[in-house]
Amino acid sequence: MGSNSAPTDSHLPVQTQITLGGKIIAITGANRGIGLGIAECCLANGAAKVYSIDYAETGDEFATLAKVYPGQLFALHADVTKEASITAAVDKILEEAGGLHGMVVNAGRTNHKSALDFTTEEIEGLFAVNLFGAFYTARVAARAFIKQNVKGAIVFTASMASYRPNKVVPSTPYGASKGGVRNMTHTLAMEWAQYGIRVNSVSPGLVKTAMTYWVEKQADWETQLKYYRGIPRLAEVQELGGAYVYLLSDAASYTTSIDIPVNGVIGIC
Repeated sequence: MGSNSAPTDSHLPVQTQITLGGKIIAITGANRGIGLGIAECCLANGAAKVYSIDYAETGDEFATLAKVYPGQLFALHADVTKEASITAAVDKILEEAGGLHGMVVNAGRTNHKSALDFTTEEIEGLFAVNLFGAFYTARVAARAFIKQNVKGAIVFTASMASYRPNKVVPSTPYGASKGGVRNMTHTLAMEWAQYGIRVNSVSPGLVKTAMTYWVEKQADWETQLKYYRGIPRLAEVQELGGAYVYLLSDAASYTTSIDIPVNGVIGIC
């Protein structure tokens, strides 16, 4: 089993290998897309079990990955906008797996349109998942870590839209919600350091998922790539995983309150 706590004595050995050996990891919104890519990377780096906490049903990609890692990948149904629902899912993980060492707060929703065109329902729905759901999930995870006396790790999925607007398809509510997530990262890291809980975030740029199908279909996509330079393509979901694996691992035992942009230097997002 991997070590769950970092030594407090500077003379004691610390974890120098980036591995999730023996750890139980939960990821919200991991039945597909970025979350499933993170799950794959966690399993490839030694995680004992990975639980997807998702409102949607699993699909073929999830089933395929579960066959690659038999008895290690599981799906639990929950609504992140309801704290009681997340609590029930985490309690089930604690009961079945016997512990929880890391939580990736990844569930999110996007909607791109002019600020003047958003309906009240659309704004409230987006904030309910991206911001309130993120807070509830982190708090449930923290309570589980404290209950177990585990120095756990929480990693939020933020966004490059939290740094600057998407020039092609702006979304004020989305960017604002992800900006809130990054602020939450820093504040919770400060609050929960006393428990040995580390809180960090990752900010993806443009990633190839069902939600970004439109990007490469733009008539001027090749022109944009030449103009903004950087790595001239969208990221594969698995290419984000290294940042999450590091932040979840004991090798990051002194890393908290940071955001890691994974953006390929592309400036369009």
